[in-house]
Amino acid sequence: MKKSRFTETQIVSILKEADAGRSIKEVCRQHGISDATYYKWKSRYGGMEASDLKRVKDLEAENARLKRLFADMALENAAMKDLIGKKTLTPDGRRDAARYLVTAHRISVVRACRCVSLSRSAYYEEPVNWIVRDAGIVAALARLIEERASRGFWKCYQRLRLEGFTWNHKRVYRVYCMMKLNLRRKAKQRLPKRERVPLYVPRRPDSVWSADFVADALLCGKRLRLFNVVDDFNREAVHIEVDTSITSERLVRVFEQLRKERGLPQVLRTDNGPEFLGEAFIHWARQAGMAIQYIQPGKPNQNAFIERFNRTLRDELLNAHLFARLDDVREAVYWWMIEYNEERPHDSLGGIPPLQYRSQNAENSTYELPT
Repeated sequence: MKKSRFTETQIVSILKEADAGRSIKEVCRQHGISDATYYKWKSRYGGMEASDLKRVKDLEAENARLKRLFADMALENAAMKDLIGKKTLTPDGRRDAARYLVTAHRISVVRACRCVSLSRSAYYEEPVNWIVRDAGIVAALARLIEERASRGFWKCYQRLRLEGFTWNHKRVYRVYCMMKLNLRRKAKQRLPKRERVPLYVPRRPDSVWSADFVADALLCGKRLRLFNVVDDFNREAVHIEVDTSITSERLVRVFEQLRKERGLPQVLRTDNGPEFLGEAFIHWARQAGMAIQYIQPGKPNQNAFIERFNRTLRDELLNAHLFARLDDVREAVYWWMIEYNEERPHDSLGGIPPLQYRSQNAENSTYELPT
């Protein structure tokens, strides 16, 4: 469109000359315009002042700006509707969404990044494969899970801390989830509210022990029993006896062996099983000076330390392997006890193994470490 050689202010002044009484032909001749041009100007600018022209120009500019803004918003709205159903929670997902908007909808990089809440530096950053970036964490987690498949995230993380690794727990958990190592969490059973009473924890080692039995079977179907003894002070596995049948007389031999190796506790907490109620075991315990504290029938929570230990033993050892012979069970139990007491972190002990907790807290008790 050809641009006029008169400004809008000049046009208004020319119209005012004609309004002042001069003839139209004279005005047109003086300024070198035709009559048609004059009447065209009059139909558009007649009766207007210079201030009115400025206001009209501002309104036209604002109207044009609003039109462009509406067009941009409509374009972004259409592009965002196209992204519905695409997950854009992670940086990689947002980067892919932004590139999709740029290529498919012809949106600029700045607007595409603003739509998906992504910085431009992250848009241009080359993605790094997490397996390469976190190769050390992947190898460490794979080693721990290969050793014990029932380990959860926090057990793995505490083991890594004990081994000297300083990775942040959020980074380790992200890699743990990317490797799909999450364990199924058992849903809590709805129970009525009851008053919780904390279980008594002894203040020194070898003062209160807990004992219980665990049943399992060999590959051939033959039943076997495990007799477990735990020190309530530091949750240490004192002894695990494995056999097909364990009687009261066998319990006497087990505790005689323990008395030679480390001494007997003041109190032994047990349930009301027939082995603990046998005359031979009760008579021997009375002569040895070891008091037997029986829990109430049907209330295993009164012996919660050994019950929790039984669950760990079953999850990490008995349910994870198939055994063909009793000797295989005894050997596996031997090595598992060493790992449980010396390496496995315990939540109630501040994330350290039982023997380390015992050595750290022996100074605060009357217990003397054997030389």
